[in-house]
Amino acid sequence: MTTLNSSFGMEHAPTPFMVRIGRREILVTRDFRKRFYAVNPVIECDTGVEAGHVEILLLRRWLVILSKAN
Repeated sequence: MTTLNSSFGMEHAPTPFMVRIGRREILVTRDFRKRFYAVNPVIECDTGVEAGHVEILLLRRWLVILSKAN
């Protein structure tokens, strides 16, 4: 786990947890990013920062990142 970047305001975030299922990883954490668009209040799906990642924002608060394991 890398040091959290203070530019995103994540220094006060609860500890994220990761689950590995076969060749896939699921990371669950709180979302502290400033969104400059209207977010669906229940579920929002978007491509991740890196190739092969899918980000799912649940209830405008919880960020679930699906990715391939390294």
